[in-house]
Amino acid sequence: MKSATAKCGGAYVYSNQQGCDGNRMYFDGCSLIYVNGELVAQGSQFSVTDIEVVTAVIDLNDIRTYRNATASLQEQSSSTGSRIHRIDLKHFRLGMNGSEEINNNVSLPIRARIHSPEEECALGPACWLWDYIRRSGASGLLLPLSGGADSASVAGIVRVMCKLVATAVTNGDQRVIDDIKRITNIEIPEFNLSLLHDSTSISNNNDMILSLGDKYCNSILHTVYMGTSNSSIATNSRAARLSKSIGAYHNFLNIDLIVSSILTVFSTISGGKLPKYISKGGSHCEDLALQNIQARLRMVMAYLCAQLLPWCRGKTGFLLVLGSANVDEALRGYMTKYDCSSADINPIGGISKGDLKRMLGWIAINYKLPVLAEISEATPTAELRPIDDDEQNDYTQTDEDDMGMSYEDLGIFGILRKVYRCGPVTMFQKLIEKWGKQLDPSEIAVKVKRFFFYYSINRHKMTTLTPSYHAENYSPDDNRFDLRQFLYNSKWSRQYNTIDAIVKERENRSN
Repeated sequence: MKSATAKCGGAYVYSNQQGCDGNRMYFDGCSLIYVNGELVAQGSQFSVTDIEVVTAVIDLNDIRTYRNATASLQEQSSSTGSRIHRIDLKHFRLGMNGSEEINNNVSLPIRARIHSPEEECALGPACWLWDYIRRSGASGLLLPLSGGADSASVAGIVRVMCKLVATAVTNGDQRVIDDIKRITNIEIPEFNLSLLHDSTSISNNNDMILSLGDKYCNSILHTVYMGTSNSSIATNSRAARLSKSIGAYHNFLNIDLIVSSILTVFSTISGGKLPKYISKGGSHCEDLALQNIQARLRMVMAYLCAQLLPWCRGKTGFLLVLGSANVDEALRGYMTKYDCSSADINPIGGISKGDLKRMLGWIAINYKLPVLAEISEATPTAELRPIDDDEQNDYTQTDEDDMGMSYEDLGIFGILRKVYRCGPVTMFQKLIEKWGKQLDPSEIAVKVKRFFFYYSINRHKMTTLTPSYHAENYSPDDNRFDLRQFLYNSKWSRQYNTIDAIVKERENRSN
C-alpha cells in the first residue's frame, strides 16, 4: 500500500505513513483518522490481514467550527468570492444501499497505540514471515535450533506469527483461512466456526487463540537440534523444552558420524593425517577447520531436512530454511560462511543481540514461555570445541571470548558505523566522549582498531548474507544494494595513525 492522505475539512486519514507533522503523529504501516488534530481511530500497525478498513463517525459541525476559529482558514474562506450555502439533507442516509443503519455516535478522541521496540522486533518479522510463506508456496519452516538466544528468537517470532494467524482465523478473515488451510491442511475447528462472527469476538479469548496457534506451529515449524560430542546437555535441554512449549515438530540429530566421515575422506589426500583441536595439541588452523566443518555440515543437514521432513510426516511440499545470525555477528564477521547463517530467509538479520534479548523477555511474558527468559540469560556459545565432563552444564567456549569484544560494544559500534557514518577516527572520538570516564583513550583505541580489523577482513561475508527483515536504522547494508567495495585494507594506516596521534596528545596533556 502506498502512502496516502485523505482530507475532509479538519479530518485527516493517514495510511502507511511515519513521522510527525505539528500536533499530528502518524506511524508506519498504520491507518489513522484525525479530526481537528485529535486521533479518533487507529488501525493495526502489524497484521496478517491483507486489507483492513478503519472507520470513524465525525461531526461536520465540529470541523466547520474548528475551521472558522482558525485565522488562516477564515481568510481563505472570505477570499473565495462567493457564498457557500449549507444544504440540509433530511432524507439522506449513509449505509450499504441505504439498508444499513450507521452508528450515530461520534468517534471520540483516543490515545495512540504505540508499540514498544520489543513488540516491533517480534511483530514486524512475524508478519514478514507469514507473507513470505504464503507467497512462496512453502508448506512450513525449518529452523536449526541451538538452544541459544538467536535461534530461540526466531522460534519465538514464528510462535508470534502463528498467534497472529490464529487471531485472524478466529475473526473470520477468509483470505487467511484459505492460506492456512492450504499450508497446514488443518480444518478450522467447529467450535470456532460458530463464533467467527460473534459480536463478543473470539480474539478476546487469548487461551483459545494460543491453543489454535500451537496447532499451526506444530504443522508449520520444524526444529532440529544438530548436536555433536562438543554439545552440552544444557543447550540440548533448552532447545527441546522450547520446541515443546511452542508446539513445534522437533528432532534431534547427532552429526558426529558425518563429521568423522568427512575427515576420513580428507585423510586420503593428507597422507592419513587428521587435524586436531588446539586443546589436543593441534594448531589454530586445524582447530578452526574442525569448528567450521561442523557448522557447514549443519547447513547441509538443514536443507536436507527441509526437503524431506514433510515427506517423513506424510505431507507434500517443502520447508523454507530459517537463518538466525544477528546484526552484531554479521558486522564482526563472527560466523562461518555457508553454515547455519546461510538460509532462505533470516527474520533477525537486522536486529542486534541486545534488542533480541529484550524481545525474548517480552515474548516470554506475553506468550507464557518462561524457557525464553532462561535462554535469554544463558551465556552465548558456539559449542564447536571439545567439551569436558565438568563443562556439560556450564560450557566455557563463549562467543564474546572468541570475538574479543562484547555484544554490548558491538551494538554501539554498529550504530556509530551505520547511523552516524563513522570511520575509525570519528568513532574513536565519539567513544572518548562516551567512555572517557571509564576507559583510557588507549583502551578505547584498541577496541576501535580491533572492531575495524575484523570488520574489514570479513566484509566478504556481507555479500552472502541471507535476505533479512530490515527495520532498524542500524541494520547492516542489504548486500543487494550495497555497492561499496567489500574488501578493505585492514591496516587502516592513515586512520590508525591519526588515532595514535590523538591518544598521544591526550596522554601528554594529562601528564
